[in-house]
Amino acid sequence: MCGLYGMVSFGGQLRWRDCRGSMSTHLRHRGPDDAACLTAERALLGVERLRITDPRPEAAQPFTAPDGETWLACNGAVYNAANLRQRYAAWPYRSRSDVEPILPLYLDVGLDAFSALDGMFAIVIWDARRQRLVLTRDRAGEKPLFWCRRESEIWFASEVQALLGSGRPTLDHIALADYVRLGYTRAPRTMFEGICKVPAGTALVFESITPSVYPYWRPEAIQVSDLTAEAAEAELDRLLPAAVEKQLVADVPVGVLTSGGLDSALIAVLAGRATKPRPVHTFTIGFSDPGYDERSPAATLAGLLGSRHVTALADSDRLHRAFELIIERVAEPVADPAVLPTYLLAREARQHVGVVLSGEGADELFGGYPTYLGHRIAPAYAALPASMRKLIEALIAALPVSHGKVTPEFLLRRLVGQALVPLSERHVSWFGTGLPTDVLKRTPDGTLPFHLPAVGDPLRGAMLFDYLTYLPDDLLTKVDRATMLVSLEARSPYLDRDLTTFALGLPTQFRVRGLQTKWLLKRVAARHLPAGVVERRKRGLSVPIAGWINDGLRATVDRLLGRDRLEQVGLFDPVQVGQLLTDHRAGRANHARALWPLIVFERWRERWMGA
Repeated sequence: MCGLYGMVSFGGQLRWRDCRGSMSTHLRHRGPDDAACLTAERALLGVERLRITDPRPEAAQPFTAPDGETWLACNGAVYNAANLRQRYAAWPYRSRSDVEPILPLYLDVGLDAFSALDGMFAIVIWDARRQRLVLTRDRAGEKPLFWCRRESEIWFASEVQALLGSGRPTLDHIALADYVRLGYTRAPRTMFEGICKVPAGTALVFESITPSVYPYWRPEAIQVSDLTAEAAEAELDRLLPAAVEKQLVADVPVGVLTSGGLDSALIAVLAGRATKPRPVHTFTIGFSDPGYDERSPAATLAGLLGSRHVTALADSDRLHRAFELIIERVAEPVADPAVLPTYLLAREARQHVGVVLSGEGADELFGGYPTYLGHRIAPAYAALPASMRKLIEALIAALPVSHGKVTPEFLLRRLVGQALVPLSERHVSWFGTGLPTDVLKRTPDGTLPFHLPAVGDPLRGAMLFDYLTYLPDDLLTKVDRATMLVSLEARSPYLDRDLTTFALGLPTQFRVRGLQTKWLLKRVAARHLPAGVVERRKRGLSVPIAGWINDGLRATVDRLLGRDRLEQVGLFDPVQVGQLLTDHRAGRANHARALWPLIVFERWRERWMGA
């Protein structure tokens, strides 16, 4: 795990070489163990290193080819490194690093190298022979990589703040429109105009300041499998333990982030078996609100596993400090409130281990979200007589508003509110912030479309949309920034190359069957876990934001969303925002999901836009 940065000139000597120190400093938290930088007349490549595999100095990056003409740096982990070493056994290796074998692979097959890698990675290659810069990310987007132009130079870095340089940054209004609708910004845009994300599963090849785009991973092209349910279950039961086992390889202790729910519990039990007789570390977060607290089921699971279990606490004061720290140090508005307990959990875990496994990806790949059930129910609801629908809507409207986490009342309101609209619009509405579309005072030209992938089955298209957008641009961003702030490496076994390819080829009836989500995954989990864990209702890691807006964060919210302030800035309609907040405070509605992205954005804008 590392922080990568650098620049390449396509117009003579580097002009801003002196920015190296600032870029390095901004990324030190990603790699506090070591630092190195290669420089030439037209190129600079630096690495802030976190020692996970082969901690010796010989494994320090960047790596270079024997002739010194090709440089390589990688943030992440390559799980098939041993096979690559055998394939290129004649290479003069200087380390046991899992990164070094990428270099002979690239020199042998060029850009086809990335499709041969099994792992999570952000890779930078400077190929002086071809005057070529290559930037690429892993299939799911576990590891980040950003780039921008500075006149005739291309700058790149693992996090946005390293690219800001001097001067006042400019807001990207198209990215803001995306953020307001979804709660995150889809690649390739960021909230800063001119700073771009390298898309997941893609290599950008620069032989001038304009890149060629090389998508080496096309999940929408994966064909639906014709396996029987029994064969699919057997194959999944083979792939899952293999994925966990390969991601346990490290020269530092490895633990598992758990909640007591299915996804993390399955990872934990498989990791515990693979590390026997040494007990695995497990970590969970505790809340004072019983609707959010998962200490009891996590402790029960730990007892079954015999793990070394550690609990972190997330009270209002700790959450508030985490909120301010993340805003201060991460130049992206991370609106997923789960980033706060994830940071607190990572900070505790870092006292015990250097790597953690987490359950990201299971819901997108195996059909775990309630929205997928909603899509199955919506056509039947729409077919009811209008009079019956009105009666149902009236009954649901009469239910008391809940401030709990993903309550049945909340789901029912969403279902009846959007059941009659087209599936693509309904999906974005259900999965998004719930903010009214005209809350933005300025609607930019060129707003990004929200089309679901055309893969035949609309429900499969919705799952693929979540895999391609919500997973890399929200969930994995949250996990990476929260863990790397404390120099902790996070890995997601469900995003293993072979497991992902298998899951994306499953027919939707193997993922959502009847009213059961994650049907196939639960069948496999039943082989390894007690029935109570397998059938436990999905809760997810989150924060009691609804109550926090009214209580612990009240003064901050009133300042950030105050009418005069919003009027002066001119981005959001202060009347609509004020009505959302008033209704929320009065208990007439739970608008936490809509208000939180605005709160995060306004505090982020205050810190990073110089306003």
